[in-house]
Amino acid sequence: MLAPVVVAHHTRSGIAALNVVTAALEVDPRTAGLDVRFPHGRDALARELAAAAATGAPVIAAWSFYSPDFPRAAADLAWVRARRGAARVLHVAGGVHATAEPRATLAAGFDLVAVGEGEATFVELVAAVRAGADPRGARGLAWLDGGALATSGAAARRPLDDFPAVNLRFDKWNALEITRGCVYACSFCQTPFMFKARFRHRSVGDVRRTLEALRASPTRRPGPPYVRFVSPTSLSYGSPDTSVDLAAVDALLAAVRGALGPEARVYFGTFPSEVRPEHVTPEALAVIARHCDNRSLVIGGQSGSQRILDATHRGHGVDDIVRAVDVAVAAGFRPDVDFLLGLPGEEPADRAASVALAERLVARGARIHSHAFMPLPGTPLKDAEPTAIEDGTTAAMQRLESRGAAYGQWRQQVVVAQDLVRRRRAARTGGA
Repeated sequence: MLAPVVVAHHTRSGIAALNVVTAALEVDPRTAGLDVRFPHGRDALARELAAAAATGAPVIAAWSFYSPDFPRAAADLAWVRARRGAARVLHVAGGVHATAEPRATLAAGFDLVAVGEGEATFVELVAAVRAGADPRGARGLAWLDGGALATSGAAARRPLDDFPAVNLRFDKWNALEITRGCVYACSFCQTPFMFKARFRHRSVGDVRRTLEALRASPTRRPGPPYVRFVSPTSLSYGSPDTSVDLAAVDALLAAVRGALGPEARVYFGTFPSEVRPEHVTPEALAVIARHCDNRSLVIGGQSGSQRILDATHRGHGVDDIVRAVDVAVAAGFRPDVDFLLGLPGEEPADRAASVALAERLVARGARIHSHAFMPLPGTPLKDAEPTAIEDGTTAAMQRLESRGAAYGQWRQQVVVAQDLVRRRRAARTGGA
């Protein structure tokens, strides 16, 4: 039997996840060395799928997407399935949306859904296909059986070091995931509910080995190497709980700098991650400044209303946000403070408190990074209705934006939130 060909739909929000799950194939002798392809866009995907199917080999199409991207992924799948050779392809979806909404994902036309962490599940699935066995024997999968949702049970949660953080074989690099899961379990966030409300950290040694390989790669892009990190809360690295282990953070960043050299660009506590306001201390910022190049810091504030912070289980106070901004500015950092507009249950006093806090923080040297609340599947607020962002809040955000004191895609996110609400209502009522 011919070895399977894996084709990863390498586009939009799924790129990093697909880098990681395809890299996982290399650590198992049953799946190492397979033909893996990374087309960008549905036209290229259709061509690669048809070419792979023409060889007579089994073909596995790997997809991953966030909830806002689900409608587009479903449309891409329908378009690809209509092309020649589509019947010979096994389409597998994974990621936070597929995990939270497996039935809807399967109803969109995917053959299988990887529920939860995908590395071990994808390896077992591909190994089964290679052996000519039913892939549904792999743990962590869901499928439709006569319209009913069937599953193969939960996959084991493995240490992060068991699987690579990037795809070294194909030179596919992404921000390094150093922490998975989150003990804070904020009610609007998918992370703790997909990965559980506890921290698991990638070891310093594994991070260093990965970055040494980056520096030595003959095909890496010209110029100084750079690295960013993925973590729900950057300064929680190395900690099992809500405490900060600065020695662990310092050891991590020192190893990163040692692996990449003095010319490298190292970014920590900024996009695509953030820091919690109560973790921002002079000592913590001194560690970041000693090893890293960023002089901006993303701080998760979310609201100026203590009532809303408590209701969403943020675990910090308004005063913590103000203090974090003052400490960051004093240390030479520009704080970019995340705000979530339109959180469920907001009342006029809550909105006024958020606007007042935003203006207060800007006056102290911060920028506001504005988001709109989206009722994401898999969270406690998946069925919640966003509060309308009324004219006064909109005008206040526009004033800050006109001064360069605020930025963000909250307007587009309002549209996405409305679509999520419509889809959730349709699912509850059996509509399309």
